[in-house]
Amino acid sequence: MRSAESKQISVALVDDQPLVRMGLATMIGAEPDLEVVGEASDGSAALPMLRRTHPDVVLCDIRMPVLDGLGMLEQVTRDASLQDVRVVMLTTFELDEYVFEALRLGASGFLLKDAEPVALLDAIRVVADGGSLLAPTVTKRVIEEFGSSRRAANPHPRLGDLTEREREMVAWVATGRSNAEIAAELVVSPDTVRTHVSRAMVKLHARDRAQLVVFAIESGLRI
Repeated sequence: MRSAESKQISVALVDDQPLVRMGLATMIGAEPDLEVVGEASDGSAALPMLRRTHPDVVLCDIRMPVLDGLGMLEQVTRDASLQDVRVVMLTTFELDEYVFEALRLGASGFLLKDAEPVALLDAIRVVADGGSLLAPTVTKRVIEEFGSSRRAANPHPRLGDLTEREREMVAWVATGRSNAEIAAELVVSPDTVRTHVSRAMVKLHARDRAQLVVFAIESGLRI
């Protein structure tokens, strides 16, 4: 977690449209706690830039020529030197056909390209602080779209290490709710939820909450 004294959050932009990159760079550069450290027009050009700059957060278009966002994401998550880099996929549609695959490959979430500026800036901060971008409405559609066909098709090998309560919390995380919202539903304290979720993440070696959603769907954990 970042403290108030932490350095600026570094951001890299990967999109094949120069105007999109320029707009994002202008918006991000105006924030005192954010800085753009690199840009690239496709995934292939992005990889050496990411290894050079090691940004905290990457905003990456899913659909690009040469090497698309999924191809880039897969290489980023496999590269030990980039293990702390968090990738947020940008998409034009709320439920892009590649969204679930992006989450499975390690994306920390996704944003619509027409999101409000304040939402995008807040999203960068949330992801840099270890959170994920999975709104309940979008997560619900992801589960409806992919859950039935993937239910228990590929259970996590360490699923059995979770306690019954931890399994329940992973299932709740997969609804897109925050710790506070889950706590309200279960009538427990947010700290209790946070503890169980954190233990589940450690046991499952999850990079963030977004991966817990994937594990829940693939393992058939549902509320």
